Amino acid sequence: MDLQRGGRVILISGLTLVLVGLVWGLVVPQTPFPRLALTAHTEFEVNGILLIVLAGLLLKFRHSVGPRSVAVMAAYAWLAWLMMASEVANSWWGTKGILPIAAAQAGATGGASWQETFVTLAHVVPGLTLILAWTLLLIGFVRGPATQD
Repeated sequence: MDLQRGGRVILISGLTLVLVGLVWGLVVPQTPFPRLALTAHTEFEVNGILLIVLAGLLLKFRHSVGPRSVAVMAAYAWLAWLMMASEVANSWWGTKGILPIAAAQAGATGGASWQETFVTLAHVVPGLTLILAWTLLLIGFVRGPATQD
């Protein structure tokens, strides 16, 4: 994926996550587990801002981040939506496996086995992808610009 296209995908995803998170904040009190809904609201905002920063770094500063690395970063932008969807669903399910502190504060009793598995996978896969994406970004900046002006 080329830098401009990937950067734009990442930026739009980040901006949209922030907007959806702001709207989701209005729903938080109406959910069965508002503490888990608040976690989702916070994660929408944090992940959105993280993606905006990532896109800004890619698009505005000199680096040697290659197209495959940009593809990994764009993949995280898409996977973040899966994680956010699982957190929104968890506001009704009350799973406790992957977010035990928030679940305990919410009084969550745990979800069905498939719900616990879904929420876990929807956090682990994007989380590992984010770690890889951020590592590739750091390497691209440590190496410096790919071409000389």
